[in-house]
Amino acid sequence: MRKCVVLLVVFVAMSVSVFAAGSSEDGRPTIGAAIYKFDDTFMSYMRNTIETLAKGKAALTMVDSQNAQPVQNDQVDQFITKRMNAIAINPVDRTAAGTIINKARAADIPVVFFNREPFAEDMKKWDKVYYVGAKAEESGTMQGQIVADWWKANPSADKNKDGVLQYIMIKGEPGHQDAELRTEFSIKAVQAAGIKVQLLAEDTAMWDRPRAVEKMDAFWARYGDRIEVVFCNNDDMALGVIESLRKVGFFTGGKYLPVVGVDATAPALAALAEGTLLGTVLNDAKNQGKATFDIAYALATGTNPANAGWKITDGKYVWVPYQKVTRENYKNFQ
Repeated sequence: MRKCVVLLVVFVAMSVSVFAAGSSEDGRPTIGAAIYKFDDTFMSYMRNTIETLAKGKAALTMVDSQNAQPVQNDQVDQFITKRMNAIAINPVDRTAAGTIINKARAADIPVVFFNREPFAEDMKKWDKVYYVGAKAEESGTMQGQIVADWWKANPSADKNKDGVLQYIMIKGEPGHQDAELRTEFSIKAVQAAGIKVQLLAEDTAMWDRPRAVEKMDAFWARYGDRIEVVFCNNDDMALGVIESLRKVGFFTGGKYLPVVGVDATAPALAALAEGTLLGTVLNDAKNQGKATFDIAYALATGTNPANAGWKITDGKYVWVPYQKVTRENYKNFQ
């Protein structure tokens, strides 16, 4: 009898161990997801998509990393301790991805990074690591093309008639690959169109609208009407620039200064409708969110991600294309 009891205890312990490392109480796979910060407009769209798709299919734990890598590191540790079936990470700092991968690999928990691409050498560390995102150089190129088309169609845009486009660049997070590539390729696209350019000033607003207001206030005070175009690495900052320019009389009475962003958020589409924003580039949050969930769900259920309905490049990358959004076509994206 005692031997039977001991065997029963061992069996129960083993069952609990297997359960802890597998499904939720109702049998759904468990997925832990960390967003660099919840109040980022673009990331809120991705988060909503992932949460919607997870309903009824996966036990999803979504956490706000509060734009702090130490916070996210602790969250990842908790996911691993809870033996999640898969982890989806929007890194605060892409350089931290290597450490996250090492921890996940030790626990044999597959990882899907999204929106902030880890370094290639980190992605090669393990065959159960994937990335979902868009190629930032594409968004920069499209942004530059929107400006080039507008410049050529509006000769009065060259305020001082020197044949040179004088511009301000407001960047996202320093060192972030999206910020760096959008900055570089937007200007390359303008130059490829045969337009000479001159950078008046460049600064970071950390993807943040209020910070962009402050930066643009300072730029206008210094450069005034010498500014002919303002490039912004995302829509939130572009909307901050527009808010700043309104204070000095723009967008009324025919006074206009072109501002471009990236993301095609709902507020940006509203700005296109009212004629304040020149253009933006759709960073497809819905499909990035769907691809992230689909790949994570496949990994969590032990199925091949190649069968999740997305083209996987180099065995690891799902690229979601950008699209130009202008006053001519913005209604298609509302």
